[in-house]
Amino acid sequence: MNTAARQDDGIAILPGSAAGPIIVMTEPLSFWGGVDPATSTVIDIHHPSHGAALAGAIVMMPTSRGSCSGSGVLLELALSNKNPAALVFAGPEDTLTLGAIVAAEMFGRRIPVIRLSREAFAALSSAKEATVTPEAIRAEDGHLSIQLSAAARDDMRLSAADRRMLDGNEGIAAQQAMRILCAMARQQGASELVDVTRAHVDGCIYAGPANLVFAEKMEALGARVRIPTTMNAISVDHANWRRQGVAPEFGEPAARLADAYVRMGCRASFTCAPYALPDPPEFGEMIGWSESNAVIFANSVLGARTAKHPDFLDFCIAVTGRAPRAGAFFDEGRRARRAVRIELSEGADSSAWPLIGYLAGLASPDRIPLIKGLEKAQPTQDELKALCAAFGTTSAAAMLHIAGVTPEAGSLGGSPEDVIVITREDLAAGWRKLNAGPSEVDLVAIGSPHASLDECRAVAEQLGGRPLATGVSVIITTARNAAEAAQADGTAQQLRRSGVEIVSDLCWCSITRPVFPETAKIILTDSGKYAHYGPGLSGCTVRLGTFGDCIEAALTGSAPPRLPGWLAGAASTPPPECTAALR
Repeated sequence: MNTAARQDDGIAILPGSAAGPIIVMTEPLSFWGGVDPATSTVIDIHHPSHGAALAGAIVMMPTSRGSCSGSGVLLELALSNKNPAALVFAGPEDTLTLGAIVAAEMFGRRIPVIRLSREAFAALSSAKEATVTPEAIRAEDGHLSIQLSAAARDDMRLSAADRRMLDGNEGIAAQQAMRILCAMARQQGASELVDVTRAHVDGCIYAGPANLVFAEKMEALGARVRIPTTMNAISVDHANWRRQGVAPEFGEPAARLADAYVRMGCRASFTCAPYALPDPPEFGEMIGWSESNAVIFANSVLGARTAKHPDFLDFCIAVTGRAPRAGAFFDEGRRARRAVRIELSEGADSSAWPLIGYLAGLASPDRIPLIKGLEKAQPTQDELKALCAAFGTTSAAAMLHIAGVTPEAGSLGGSPEDVIVITREDLAAGWRKLNAGPSEVDLVAIGSPHASLDECRAVAEQLGGRPLATGVSVIITTARNAAEAAQADGTAQQLRRSGVEIVSDLCWCSITRPVFPETAKIILTDSGKYAHYGPGLSGCTVRLGTFGDCIEAALTGSAPPRLPGWLAGAASTPPPECTAALR
């Protein structure tokens, strides 16, 4: 490539100037759980770029993946001057782009966001450093020049109500929210906004001061939600964090963040499983949700319609009642583009579902899959929850289809472009990867996403009132309504007799010490999501186990690494990333 590079080689989604060394990521990364907001270092131990320092670098990756909270991490980095100098993607990307839009719109901190053609992305990937301007990216002493076009700025089709908000006639907060919505809609290619009936706000997690700064600034501008809006799990047990010994320097701003959203009209639901609340969304209902597992479950299992909205955009949707009409709002944005066939053994138990979700995400990191081979399965809502959550850690897709299980698999499973086969050996290799670690266990973690009443009951029944092993803690994180139901039917009392602690409001991905026991170093969980994010978030060894393993560890303090019974006998294979290939 030379200075005569074509105009379509790149688009300046958010133009700006920057210079720095280039860091190339060979696979997508979730900034939440994958990047330390205090140091800008990659902490996802499963990512090839683990340990890389992103501050001041021109960061290149195909797209992002995982948590919607990545936008909050990027804003945190921007406000502390530890952000990447620029972000360069090889395709569409929403989460980090939205974080950059908010940083520029509300705080005057500009992080250029560039989208390159595959050819241009490959060429720049070989360079060591680069300079970015609004018009071009230059590298290799000027021998490589990639011309940048401005992102499309054509006027969107806005309703009269949209224009009133954009013109400031509905208040400054609504105007700011509409500006952010329109900026996001344009980069998504949306030509209009759509009415949504409800919102779910994920940005109430305290990833750092930036989340609080955003919320309190919106409140100061007079923000109020106009549609029913639930809130994600927060970062403290709101009523009990002081009693639990949480340090005030963390507990106070985390509680302030939650309180700010409640004052602006959000419901204090504090759950990462809003689909389990009374009155879940209906099939075909247009909603504006954030939180990766919630979005994937709502689209895939319930058949509701929502894009995978980044943090901060979720609240802008709640304030305006409008969302960019893009992606999974359309039939075309819900069609499967890849088939993932699972060679599942008969007799597979609940431990199969998080593993399948995790490997299906690796096999389909940037497109909606149709998962095949599970037609005879009859998964419970909790098993589908586990699958959707694990899928959301390794894929950027807003949904999935399961042939014979999910409601749109028949109509939108479509004609996938290719097929990936996940063999029994792949399943075994994936399990070994997530299950590896010492046999001794200090802590059993249940409830990522939040445990249902049925899951709480299952733990109580299996423990049967027996005491936990000496030195072992078992914590179940759950929503307030599930905790209240467990209290009402005696499940909570039975769990407490064994020594199990039930914690409401926060989830494992936001739990901190000392609620997370100070002495815990080895954690066993039945959650594929937490097995992935947990090591980076906690600094501990986090192993995926079966539900039976978790009970065994609770009672004995030990659960040796091993395959689940339904995988026993699979050929011995090393535990790298999914080895499934296009077939």
